[in-house]
Amino acid sequence: MVGQRFLEELVERGVTARRRVVVFCEEPRPAYDRVQLTSWFTGATAEDLNLLPEGFAERHGIELLIGDPVVSVDREARTVTSAAGVVREWGTLVLATGSYPFVPPVPGKDATGCFVYRTIEDLLAIEAYAKDSRTGVVVGGGLLGLEAAGALRGLGLEAHIVEFNDRLMAIQVDSGGGAALRRTVEGMGLTVHTGVAGKEITTDGEGRVTGLALSDGSTVDTDLVIFSAGVRPRDALARETGLEVGERGGVVVDTDCRTSDPAVFAIGECAKAVDGMVYGLVAPGYEMATAAARAIAGEDTGEGFTGADTSTKLKLLGVDVASFGDPHGRAADCLDVVYSDSRAGVYKKLVVGADGTLLGGVLVGDAESYGLLRPLVGSVPPAAPEQLVLPAGLAPPTALGPASLPDEAVVCSCHNVTKGAIRAAVADHECTTVPQVKACTRAGTGCGSCVKVLGQLVDAELESRGVTVDKGLCGCFAHTRQELYEIVLALRLTSYRELLDGHGRPEARGGEGCEVCKPTVASIIASLAPTIGAENHVLGGEQAALQDTNDHFLANLQKNGSYSVVPRIPGGEITPEKLIVIGEVARDFGLYTKITGGQRIDMFGARVDQLPMIWARLVEAGFESGHAYGKSLRTVKSCVGSTWCRYGVQDSVRMAIDLELRYRGLRSPHKLKSAVSGCARECAEAQSKDFGVIATSSGWNLYVGGNGGATPRHADLLAQDLSDAELIRLIDRFLMFYIRTADRLERTSVWLERIEGGLDHVRDVVVHDSLGICDELEALMAAHVAHYRDEWAATLDDPEKLGRFVSFVNAPEAPDPTVRFVPERDQVKPDLTILAGPELPVRTLEGSSR
Repeated sequence: MVGQRFLEELVERGVTARRRVVVFCEEPRPAYDRVQLTSWFTGATAEDLNLLPEGFAERHGIELLIGDPVVSVDREARTVTSAAGVVREWGTLVLATGSYPFVPPVPGKDATGCFVYRTIEDLLAIEAYAKDSRTGVVVGGGLLGLEAAGALRGLGLEAHIVEFNDRLMAIQVDSGGGAALRRTVEGMGLTVHTGVAGKEITTDGEGRVTGLALSDGSTVDTDLVIFSAGVRPRDALARETGLEVGERGGVVVDTDCRTSDPAVFAIGECAKAVDGMVYGLVAPGYEMATAAARAIAGEDTGEGFTGADTSTKLKLLGVDVASFGDPHGRAADCLDVVYSDSRAGVYKKLVVGADGTLLGGVLVGDAESYGLLRPLVGSVPPAAPEQLVLPAGLAPPTALGPASLPDEAVVCSCHNVTKGAIRAAVADHECTTVPQVKACTRAGTGCGSCVKVLGQLVDAELESRGVTVDKGLCGCFAHTRQELYEIVLALRLTSYRELLDGHGRPEARGGEGCEVCKPTVASIIASLAPTIGAENHVLGGEQAALQDTNDHFLANLQKNGSYSVVPRIPGGEITPEKLIVIGEVARDFGLYTKITGGQRIDMFGARVDQLPMIWARLVEAGFESGHAYGKSLRTVKSCVGSTWCRYGVQDSVRMAIDLELRYRGLRSPHKLKSAVSGCARECAEAQSKDFGVIATSSGWNLYVGGNGGATPRHADLLAQDLSDAELIRLIDRFLMFYIRTADRLERTSVWLERIEGGLDHVRDVVVHDSLGICDELEALMAAHVAHYRDEWAATLDDPEKLGRFVSFVNAPEAPDPTVRFVPERDQVKPDLTILAGPELPVRTLEGSSR
């Protein structure tokens, strides 16, 4: 990555136009994005990860030698020799050899089944070996270690993490953040061992891994071990040629990244900077590449590399983790401001100086504010730190936002782009969109964590200059989703074609639309169908062609091309007879079964041609679609309430069933989840739902705008001590107001924070009818309830709709041969084709094959 960035810097400065550039690459492919390496296991390809633009080397006269590393350097003769015997002369030599994985000196470390996690080839080898494995251990609980553990889990293995420190990600987070991260990771089914080290790897008679003995005397039975215990600078070439190397490794460089030989430079993870650090992050590597390119180009800017910001924001195992500035509070007289919610898996800490200066912070579970907090390091924030750590909904309104950042604040740490540079891109270079600003400044093209702030800054700068910001839904419509909703409702438009040709952008009229607006308009029409007289089935007429992938087959597409079947179980209550039906269906069709957090039973592994047969049996038994595939109501969880629980004060099961049956099939901008708790002990977790209900001795309290997932948010109290009728009336209004005013794919939590006036405005509209629209909102919901019909039951009654459930249009009777399964834990799991081919040799650390 750093080498490719260096080449781009040379091109930008015209060096490639006047000097010959030769690049030797050790790996069998050009530069690729190691930051996103784990995305390989979720479908990314080598092409997706590739960082070398097509034709880049040819256009700029760069000689690129792939899979042929330099093995010797002769500084006197000014030549390098590659493994293939290629010799090239040089006037300037740049070492960008990176780092190598550190493998602890554990007995058995070279056994078959031991791997490192560094390159695409490493991942291919792990993927192949995992097919015959049940358990895997990752040695190292840092950034890559957690990613490797997530990869093992994704491959279907039981995963363990062994970390020598007392917490995960010890460099980035403190003990509180480490504890929150550990709870979340363990809640995902991974086993964490901290404060211990690997003592010995045990093997069978054939030399294959069978276990890892730990320093505390325990043993983990495992088939596979991945070492991710840090990296070391690859400085062997520098040592062999006599360049100065640090005591603990790393080629010593000055601020221009020159080594002890002025004609030799070193950049990236192989270099030891003037501050004594060897940086393992991409952002400092990019800064080094820029410094070296400036020096080689003869630019005397005085802006060398003296050190770098090591702030990071990542999503590890689906958990947001970020640290910035001085996260451990090493400065004298500093203070910590902490917010911790162990149930939600959220931990936030800000480190502030005695004068209120923000020095650093740690964010685990909710890193939404990272993009705004990190640039404020070194300054006094515009709001009290206590307000900045509170979750949305609990904190009072603050002035914290992109506009409050000073121009010198670094917004993109990967490419060291300031707010002032982004404003200049808009003002001086006439950039009007985020992609244009990215191309101009490189901001947002690294890890991507700054893209949201980048968009806000671009819009703010344009608006400050009197430019009307295009807030249209997409290239087909200049209207927002909210405006399109009002147009469809007011004009009773029942088709996408009518809306596009009558109200689309002039250049889009008569066209086919796009993948943004088609499902969005389909959702609007579906939510209003009973009122405007439109087709009331997502597969009916024109609607069928507008749907997303999952809606096309009324089922969720899974990773091997099979589909899941999720019948509705209102309130989580089910009879033994219906349980038996689910078991018989799963058994007869060979489906994997899983009880979910939403209190229902999912069945995985159905081929598309099997879906009608499966649902015919379920519908006959009285089941309905659970709408797991749609942007609609999913579930209404419940505890057992006053019927069974000695603490319950209301019948939460009855209320949950009533709510789920009322709002089933309601199409909305995003999925909807709900829960009803029978007392204040909150066993159903209602405050983490889009709308949640908690019983009181006087009735029901209604909470709105909560969600779990990657960015958890506690719901806000909308109204309290409601009767049954009052509760349902307010939920009717709330849901229809959300559907009416939310943006595309906007959860209620995000909508509640974005909508002007926030919770107070929503309460005024929904509870106090400040806009005078509550009668209309209630009528819209009443129409939905009156016209509801189960989508699968309707599909089974319609031969035309059933005709789409085939794998091959030209061979409707033929099943898809690529949908295969292998046994696991007395059930099945997808048999995924290895991306490099089934005959891929598996390399161990010794280089042998299995």
